[in-house]
Amino acid sequence: MLLFQRCHWCGTAMYQRLLCPVCAGSELRTEASAGTGVVRHSTVIHRNTPAARNVSLIEMTEGFTVRGRVMGPPAAIHSGDRVQLATAQDPVRQQPVFQLIDGPYGSW
Repeated sequence: MLLFQRCHWCGTAMYQRLLCPVCAGSELRTEASAGTGVVRHSTVIHRNTPAARNVSLIEMTEGFTVRGRVMGPPAAIHSGDRVQLATAQDPVRQQPVFQLIDGPYGSW
């Protein structure tokens, strides 16, 4: 389960913040995410690891963005891919891990 905050005053959804980035409110309530989202950006990283890995920005259905990893070949992850939360926290990188819903993106 992936938890996020929602501002009591303006309703903005955010991930791991102390203050609302829109209104600077400190009254944040914790909610559970449905776990689905869309890849907005993905980068292949080759350092500090024996194999290449990806780091992706995922825009969640609730409206917040989270950085995480998408399972699968790093070169097969593209912007626009739909993903589902696989585990809330990778034990090594401390980031959420996602899996592709529809399989790798194909060209039109």
